Amino acid sequence: MADATARATPSAWAPLRVRAFRFLWIAQLFSLIGTWMQTVGAQWLLVDEPNAATLVGLVQAAAMLPTLVLALPAGALADIVDRRRLLIVVQLFQVTVGAALTVLAATDRLPPALLLTVTFLLGCGTTLTIPGYQTLVQELVGRDQSRSAAALNGVAMNLARAVGPAVAGLLIAEVGVAAVFALNALTYAAMAAVLVGLRPPTAEEQLLPERFGGALVAGARYVRHSPAVRRLLLRTLLFVVPGAALWALLPLVASQLLGQDAFGYGLLLGALGIGAVAGAAVLPHVVARLSPTRLVLLAGLVFGAATIVCALAPHLIVALVALVPAGLAWLCMLATMNGTLQVFLPGWVRARGLSIYQMVFAGGQAIASLVWGVLAQWLGLAPTLLAAGALLALGAVTVAVWPLRDVSGLDRNPAVYWPEPHVELAPELEDGPVLVTVSYTVPPENASRFLEAMVPVRRMKMRTGATSFAVYRDAADPTRFVEVSQYPNWAEHLRQHGGRLTVSDQELEAAAGALADGPAHVEHLLPTRPGEPGGP
Repeated sequence: MADATARATPSAWAPLRVRAFRFLWIAQLFSLIGTWMQTVGAQWLLVDEPNAATLVGLVQAAAMLPTLVLALPAGALADIVDRRRLLIVVQLFQVTVGAALTVLAATDRLPPALLLTVTFLLGCGTTLTIPGYQTLVQELVGRDQSRSAAALNGVAMNLARAVGPAVAGLLIAEVGVAAVFALNALTYAAMAAVLVGLRPPTAEEQLLPERFGGALVAGARYVRHSPAVRRLLLRTLLFVVPGAALWALLPLVASQLLGQDAFGYGLLLGALGIGAVAGAAVLPHVVARLSPTRLVLLAGLVFGAATIVCALAPHLIVALVALVPAGLAWLCMLATMNGTLQVFLPGWVRARGLSIYQMVFAGGQAIASLVWGVLAQWLGLAPTLLAAGALLALGAVTVAVWPLRDVSGLDRNPAVYWPEPHVELAPELEDGPVLVTVSYTVPPENASRFLEAMVPVRRMKMRTGATSFAVYRDAADPTRFVEVSQYPNWAEHLRQHGGRLTVSDQELEAAAGALADGPAHVEHLLPTRPGEPGGP
């Protein structure tokens, strides 16, 4: 039995066997190391300023706040344009901003306000990068390795947290902050070079092109009508908001509570990084043995306990020991959320769905980092960390009320199963709104079950294109039920016919249709045009 389990558990490092992903992952690792070097350099410039706790919290807030504004537009761009070219342009923007930051630091023209502004600009570039990068990764490794790829991306993030601050501490002590910022700019250039040489596989799904505004609306609509995605986002928010306190205030834990310098701060981040690497190694085994709901509970309790220990730790060694399992818990929790979301989302909306996840994850951290920094200034560092630890534990136990939805058995591969609509009017793609009716004949004994089966069908059609959906019953014939859905234009409905639906969507419709007698009758109703009889 043990051998069978071992064979069934995929290797955590399997995606690295894909050459293109391996080079991209290495480039991303160095880029993240540069980002953390920049963050540590910026934070360390502010620890001696008045209101240091607030300013240090503002560094992470400035880096992550762009997600609240740009995450969904970034996802829409990644879904409708060439992702590789988009990423190259963004990396070149990062190089330019990083070079400007280096010059400002070298010439001692970097007051806190300007430092935070440049950090915000770098955060904008990061926000534009993430959804396109994550979607490109899945194209390279395939859906079956998405969870492992997400874990490896988490390893890169946490290795960067371990290595970046340590290197930054040494460079700041020996050379100065400008050297840290210069190396960060070089890592963006290296990432751009790898992307230039990358040749990702051609996407299989061929949908009608989407306009930017419509793509934004479609992405938001998909998440709104997807209970599984909303629950993943809720669980992520309940974890990262209190969890952000430890990340935001760790420089002050090092300097104020433990009496350490920049190198000591690097050691604390290194302990978190070691835990994250261990988390990537054990994640496939953890997922095989724990349900996602139990993993959420355990991760929240472990990270909360570590936050409390850091508030009370009498010595550096105690904090280091507590932070190793905290890093493991952080990686396991967020890789599971991210990997599950990547597997669940269909290809046409994947980047947009991931961008909304990033909005919750990074945006929640950004706002929370600012709040925790202000609270630490008012209440004190240790009481703030104790409160955050308690909130982590409280959020973890809410899984009894809001458990994760089980999506493991759903087939999310594209399914083109609707027949081409029969039309004589040859509508233009932008003609609309479009009304689609589907008539069913349902025996009286199946009526209640049919209406129950139509509830998930309604969600499916709303998230894939419909702006409204209702089921009506014929007053003259109680066995006749009519499904009425409306679409903003003809193109949006054709996208459902051409690849937006999945195998699991097909199963939902089949379950409802099985309760009816005979095939359903479908009609497509278009608005009348000027000059037509009865037209406006």
